[in-house]
Amino acid sequence: MRQSFDETTSPSFGAKHLPLVRAAMAQQGLDGFLVPHEDEHQNEYLPAANDRLAWLTGFTGSAGAGVVMKDRAAVFADGRYTVQVRAQVDAGQFEILDLVEGGVPAYLERAPAGAVIGYDPRLHSPDALATLKRAAAKAGASLKPVDSNPVDAAWAEARPAQPQAPVVPHEDRYAGETSSSKRRRIGEAVTAAGADAVVLTAPSSIAWLFNVRGGDVIRSPLPLAQAIVAANGTAMLFLDPAKVTNELPGWLGDDVTLMTPDVLPQALEGMKGFKVLIDPAQSSAWYFDRLELVGATVVRGMDPCALPRAAKNPVEIEGSRQAHIRDGAALARFLHWVDTVAQVELPDERGVVEALERFREETGALKDLSFDTIAGVGPNAALPHYKPVTRTIRRMEPGSLLLVDGGGQYLDGTTDVTRTMAIGEPSADQRRMFTLVLKAHIAMAVIRFPVGTSGHQLDALARAPMWMAGFDYDHGTGHGVGSYLGVHEGPQRIAKAVNTQPLLTGMILSNEPGYYREGHWGIRIETLQVVTPPEPIPGGERPMHGFEQLTFAPLDRKLIDVTALTADERAYVDAYHAETLAKVGPLLDGEAKAWLEAQCAPL
Repeated sequence: MRQSFDETTSPSFGAKHLPLVRAAMAQQGLDGFLVPHEDEHQNEYLPAANDRLAWLTGFTGSAGAGVVMKDRAAVFADGRYTVQVRAQVDAGQFEILDLVEGGVPAYLERAPAGAVIGYDPRLHSPDALATLKRAAAKAGASLKPVDSNPVDAAWAEARPAQPQAPVVPHEDRYAGETSSSKRRRIGEAVTAAGADAVVLTAPSSIAWLFNVRGGDVIRSPLPLAQAIVAANGTAMLFLDPAKVTNELPGWLGDDVTLMTPDVLPQALEGMKGFKVLIDPAQSSAWYFDRLELVGATVVRGMDPCALPRAAKNPVEIEGSRQAHIRDGAALARFLHWVDTVAQVELPDERGVVEALERFREETGALKDLSFDTIAGVGPNAALPHYKPVTRTIRRMEPGSLLLVDGGGQYLDGTTDVTRTMAIGEPSADQRRMFTLVLKAHIAMAVIRFPVGTSGHQLDALARAPMWMAGFDYDHGTGHGVGSYLGVHEGPQRIAKAVNTQPLLTGMILSNEPGYYREGHWGIRIETLQVVTPPEPIPGGERPMHGFEQLTFAPLDRKLIDVTALTADERAYVDAYHAETLAKVGPLLDGEAKAWLEAQCAPL
């Protein structure tokens, strides 16, 4: 759990911390400083010791940024955190701006001419930094790399220690392929890219490649580490000795040399004359600067672990199936609780979150949540990624909708599911909109598509039922999901934004259309699904991919307008519910099982 920053804390960080940061800036002759949410590993979820933006501003969301100038400051968050950022950040100290619409680049375009704005090259990828540099140049300002981060200097005394969670083997029965086999494949990819070695800095890639897991990153079983992998498959793994368990050296084998992080600069110096592959979207600018300084030839390219990590092997897919069945039983118990006990007691959103987490913990297999549980009642559900915070928590009330989005980390898989439930009797309008979202969800669940199709090309198919009725939603339809790794995993996604990565067999993605009526209620239906191998369709000419459903949790029958569904859509819901009962039912008993049987009866 997060230790240093509590979302219930009143906004006060800015008044205390901004003067300290500005004093550190002044010592370096800086007029401004950039404070990204990301850390040295470009993580989405951070250990407390690396959450500089939260320390500075009080904002604890998983995406954001900050800019500190001599006389003003700003914090940026996207639409998921509209409520949270205003509850956590002192608006008297920080201007609160949108991260997506304009964002930091637009802010820099208004910087004073001649201003020198510092940045820590360890915290920005070259791709992101290039955009920021162009924006500053438009204003006649400049960006300057610093060796000493002013936030770190200001935070020195009270800063939490860097995490030292043990790094443990992730057994082959879960991984489905040995690390030595993976390293051979990555070595071949390095050679194909025209390089002699690759530098890996993404914790998810290191966890996947070496078949290890850690606990340095909240909600993700990741170790903070770096690696250099040669084309012959041998590797250097840079890991804090405090994290090295007794079994780890033997697990890694003789072809992996464990080294301490403090010798990483010297190891990069040893790359002089070598061609080194590194991902400009994943690794920080510091690595590029260092490699070029020592005389290495930088080969810019995608992290070679990204695609094989995303395209799950048969063992990982079967593990995900089993994790989802186990998780589905916890969800069924939770949904039964919502439909019975909660309808009478009308708990608040925090109580709902605690109930779902309790049911998941009772599986006995939960290692962690896959993200902080989202639970919104009424108007709060209209905020797509709302998280209950003290100032905004609502109680359930008859006539409202409850949207709950949560997931678990299990050794055999990562889950992420959203269900929307009626409290009391739903209105005709609520049933109409839920059914439209369901139609969109079904469209994505049953689609077949040819080899080479990207998620971007599929996105409109999910939205079509809603578009035809004059509605839409402003988030993506689907994101990639890891195998006991991050709940958000690229490069695959299903969204309006252009993404040229084809969907490959074994990729796991969410399917989560929604509808949000501001100030009233929100609806989202989310399941995870895996891309199936291309197969011929009777009477067709080309083999087609499809999706296999992984998540099994019943839909709220009270919210389905059966008359608005086509015969095929009704058949899909009946088949999905029948499969849910067949897979999850055996793990239940008593009232919960009887409830599930009723929920999964044919429409």
